[in-house]
Amino acid sequence: MLQPPEASVLSERRKRLIILACLWGAIALVLVTFRSVVMPFAGAALIAYLVQPFVARITRLRVAGRQVPRWVAILLIYAVFFVGMYLFFIALVPQLYRELARISRDAITFANSLTPEYLQTLAHRAEEWLGGYGIPIALSNRGVEGADDVPSPSLSFAVDLAQLLKDMVARASGLARENLGNIVGISRSIIGGVLAGVFSLFFILMVAAFFSIDAQAIRHYFGTLIPPEYASDARVLLERIDRSLSGVVRGQVTICVVNGTLTAIGLLIFGVKFAFLLATIATFFSLIPIFGTIISSVPIVLIAMADGFNKGLIILAWICGIHALEAYFLNPKIMGQAARIHPVIVAFSLIAGERLYGLVGALFAVPIAAIFVACFDFARTKAQPALAEPAVPEENPAPAVQPAPPPAP
Repeated sequence: MLQPPEASVLSERRKRLIILACLWGAIALVLVTFRSVVMPFAGAALIAYLVQPFVARITRLRVAGRQVPRWVAILLIYAVFFVGMYLFFIALVPQLYRELARISRDAITFANSLTPEYLQTLAHRAEEWLGGYGIPIALSNRGVEGADDVPSPSLSFAVDLAQLLKDMVARASGLARENLGNIVGISRSIIGGVLAGVFSLFFILMVAAFFSIDAQAIRHYFGTLIPPEYASDARVLLERIDRSLSGVVRGQVTICVVNGTLTAIGLLIFGVKFAFLLATIATFFSLIPIFGTIISSVPIVLIAMADGFNKGLIILAWICGIHALEAYFLNPKIMGQAARIHPVIVAFSLIAGERLYGLVGALFAVPIAAIFVACFDFARTKAQPALAEPAVPEENPAPAVQPAPPPAP
């Protein structure tokens, strides 16, 4: 018995949808099965997406009447990147090394200065400072030879502190002796880690170059996995994802560079110790929204307060000014409103990414969250057409085409 044409068309459409759904399921199964090796490819995809605007601009140039090939544009971008890395190493790495060496010397000097007499002096200063604010606390002076053993509410504090310091010194000394005894193994692990990091960097850059060169072919291939009747919806969804990612990925990288630069300027102006090291930490931690900013700001304020309470307040005000500039000016200008994600979603994605994949997961958490938010909003507006974004009216709309008058009889 022959099926009616409508039933045949529906049956054919159902078969196509089932086959395409199975193909997408196979892709998802491969990604889940080999999730331990997905991160390098995800990093390569993010790098390719990050450099896409520069590749597009370079390929629009014409040399001898021909457009610049994509592979030439990528090689130029990589050349600029490696030159920048070389300048960073020869200009800043020696300064960072000197600051790290200075931190080590200061830590040793501070540890050697923690004598019972010095602790007692600190206790008296704390008593005077707290007493000035009406908090009558008598700190212990036990542990210093010749001192009166006067009981106080916090008598065990100084004794516990001294014992804690002794235990820390003993543990540090034991750890140093163990590590010095295994210097060959430590050197081998350090060299292996450096070589593995270099190999991973070049591997990710190579895969990112392949993604950039074949971007059009990759997009076309995945377009063949979408039914033709949903092609327009897929284009709208990709536009939403692109708007979100362009703010989260490219915008966040731009903001972290600005944040690190302004932090370095403030630390140098106010003479804070370890300015280059702290600014470098602030730059890299700014890649992680919210938590990265807080984590990098704490050591900056503490080190500034070590030189004086007023300097600490000034540096705190400077950091708050940077983040106010970022929140009220840079974010709207660079990221745009379409790329904004609610802080609760950002916090949830950061904690989930860190729990699943550590620091690398925290770095990828917000871009992945941006993709999920874009897909969720697209599905919501498709289910509720009244919630769809209103069309932006044109500034100079084209005049309506008037029908031609009928010919004269």
